[in-house]
Amino acid sequence: MKKLLLCSLLSISATGSFANDSLTLKTMSDEIMLRGACYNNLRVLCKQIGHRLSGTPAAAKAVEWGQNALTVAGADKVWLQPVDVPYWIRGKESLKFQFGKDKKIVEVPVLSIGNTVGTDGKILSAPLIMVNSIDEFNALPAEKVKGSIVFFNYRFRQDIINTFDGYGDCGKYRWTAPNMAAAKGAVGTIIRSVSTGLDDAPHTGSMRYADTVKPIPAMAIGNTSADMLEKKMKEGNATAFMQSECRMEGTVRSYNVIGEITGSEYPESIVLVGGHLDSWDVGEGAHDDGAGCVQSIEVIRALKALGIRPKRTVRAVLFMNEENGLKGGLAYGDSAKARNERHILAIETDAGGFSPRGISLDMGESEREQIKAYRNLFLPYGVYDFTQEHGGADISPLRKQGVPAAGLVPDPQRYFDLHHTPNDVFEAVNHRELKLGAVTLTALVYLVSEHGLKSGNVQP
Repeated sequence: MKKLLLCSLLSISATGSFANDSLTLKTMSDEIMLRGACYNNLRVLCKQIGHRLSGTPAAAKAVEWGQNALTVAGADKVWLQPVDVPYWIRGKESLKFQFGKDKKIVEVPVLSIGNTVGTDGKILSAPLIMVNSIDEFNALPAEKVKGSIVFFNYRFRQDIINTFDGYGDCGKYRWTAPNMAAAKGAVGTIIRSVSTGLDDAPHTGSMRYADTVKPIPAMAIGNTSADMLEKKMKEGNATAFMQSECRMEGTVRSYNVIGEITGSEYPESIVLVGGHLDSWDVGEGAHDDGAGCVQSIEVIRALKALGIRPKRTVRAVLFMNEENGLKGGLAYGDSAKARNERHILAIETDAGGFSPRGISLDMGESEREQIKAYRNLFLPYGVYDFTQEHGGADISPLRKQGVPAAGLVPDPQRYFDLHHTPNDVFEAVNHRELKLGAVTLTALVYLVSEHGLKSGNVQP
């Protein structure tokens, strides 16, 4: 009888807690959807600063913007965390082809892959070799590759429904193709862009040279140009003409931008939410990752506007240099470890400003089950997927220290149409979708701050 009574009391308590949390989340949603500042913040970041590759003057302006935006949002404390970042310069670039005995030169839109060397502004011409896969390239003898420019013609798989899984499958061609080609004596590399789009927009992105190879220029072309090149290569031989001014110019001092609301009961426990402030040097970095930055700032603003003092410290971090170095995430992780800071959850939003569909969970089973138990609170906002198990690049150093990690999961279908292209601009972001992502993040931050996370034992 006593056991039955205890179960009944616990059930009533849980029901009451759910109802209270549901009302609080609706209040948060109303605040953000009706009075949210994130969309206008994104407008300012994109239109007044624009793209902001780490190390550039625009990135420095973005740091000032982030510091001001967090202050205006009402953070109790805002500060800058020094980070030394690589400074890569694209410069002018072009890519042209000549097919068979035809004297006509065909130029196509191109973007050099980030961190690559250039041709010192000179024209690099060489015969073109096309391969459709890594296995096909590996089968080529080195003597056939030596002195050539290799075109890796691997398509982003349209049959993979989760495009981030497709990115993992296709992205290795950007990351590793230049090294593979250089190891066999190639003088340059071209890849079909890591793109779901049915257009001719080239996509840039990062790569790193292996210590064992001589760096060679690497470029990406859009799907339409790649289709044309594939057809022409099947008809006969081709010569490629690469020209670029890409180069590294050492390192530059930059900063992570951090703001927080001090917890009312457990200030030493931190719930982190963040995105990366840098972007590639094309477009405006709207979805990648201006959206994540303004959503993180909105978490602070909404809690302050509603007069909600979280039990645990809520910290928003705008990381620097995610795109071509991860120096901001590494510096933050090192600082957290050195200061013995206690993060109970780190959340990253770096998958675009599209409609939220879920929350990915990279953590222990007990923490995962607790957050999954909140799923009915998220369903009214279209958030249902708690099955994915990843966090994010910038919070990966914290994850390695044992901190539970989570990530916002927006609808993924359009992201890799725009990712790392000139088309990633403010106009490509819908204000309702962006705000709904902020609602989801604010709700998750609030619930974890309010109830903590259980890892075997209840933790502050």
